[in-house]
Amino acid sequence: MDSSSTRRQATRQKLYEAAVTLIAEQGFSSTTVEEIAERAGVAKGTVYYNFASKTVLFEELLRHGVGLLTASLQNAADETAERGGSQVDALDAMIRAGLVFIDRYPAFTQLYVAELWRTNRAWQSTLLVVRQQVVAVVENVLREAVRRGELSEEIDIPLTAAALVGMVLMAALDWQAFQRERSIDEVHAALSRLLQGRVTGDRR
Repeated sequence: MDSSSTRRQATRQKLYEAAVTLIAEQGFSSTTVEEIAERAGVAKGTVYYNFASKTVLFEELLRHGVGLLTASLQNAADETAERGGSQVDALDAMIRAGLVFIDRYPAFTQLYVAELWRTNRAWQSTLLVVRQQVVAVVENVLREAVRRGELSEEIDIPLTAAALVGMVLMAALDWQAFQRERSIDEVHAALSRLLQGRVTGDRR
């Protein structure tokens, strides 16, 4: 990668960080391009050089953030496979990877979850695409778990994958907002018990 591409990537990263913070603080409509440029420490023209509009910037922000999350989940699954772990182990590792991501990027996660509930945005189709990217990674692991006999063939893979992703997102946001005294290990342990069906006290 040449130096100009590296500089442009660094600039876009600064713009993503500035935009996600401002939009989380005051909403999309109330956030101006001028404010994003000021927070990023660049000229207003730099924003338009990299993105055609604020809406395009937000769409690319969604793609960028979800891309990072998807890669994190996939890496967790791949590393588990390299260690010879089961597919359920991979799901557990993905839960922790999701929590680590959300702990690192709480503002992005808040935005992503908030946008899932809105249906009148210009970027709705982009949101559906990136949402499917995340869920698909989990679906692949679930499908392999069923194939290996680790999970029942009766499970609804798309719905179960969406439920697992939603569980991590909502539990992590609740942790960030209301239970910051808890460690990531505690949150992971609680979700791990749910994943492995150990919340009933049945030790069989």
